[in-house]
Amino acid sequence: METSLVSTMHMSNTHFVIPPEAVLDHLMTRFSMGIKHLVEPGPNDIQLRQIAHIALRAPDHGELVPFRLCVVQGNGRERLADLFETYARSNDKDDEACAIERERALRAPMSIAVISKVINHPVVPVHEQWACIGGAVTNILNAIHLMGFAGKMLSGEKVRNPLIIDAFCDTNETLLGWISIGTPTKSLGTRHEKSVDAILSYF
Repeated sequence: METSLVSTMHMSNTHFVIPPEAVLDHLMTRFSMGIKHLVEPGPNDIQLRQIAHIALRAPDHGELVPFRLCVVQGNGRERLADLFETYARSNDKDDEACAIERERALRAPMSIAVISKVINHPVVPVHEQWACIGGAVTNILNAIHLMGFAGKMLSGEKVRNPLIIDAFCDTNETLLGWISIGTPTKSLGTRHEKSVDAILSYF
């Protein structure tokens, strides 16, 4: 696990303080990491609760909390693998494709299902609730990166499969996908940088 950021911490009034430039520099290195490069360990229970707390820091007009998180780990990965395989076979996938679907559930030490609870609200429009959920997902990905883990958001057609939906969702909920999390086995490396100028303007 990465220690460079942790080594920059110092104690102040019994709280860890990280130089802002260290945090910003580290966040600039975050990229998604495929499940084939994720191994044990994943976040422990304390870290998982920290991740959930950070997800709740997303902008949330009306404090509706229009999402919830469902953790898949341990034996839960086998249950998810069974669901993914059943989905694949129901779509006439061959044995190789079914094995790949099982791998998507089993490879990462932990997956977190992101489930939306968007409602019709007299004050908070639907698009603001979705913005909150997107912020929560981003906060989770940034949090695991700062902790030294890596991961990515997985979705696809499976999130619309009735059997999988029933396993995760209550009435009026929507399954967005799963954030796979683990310890990276390779460096994030470098990627083509997107243009800041293409998105930044002034009013």
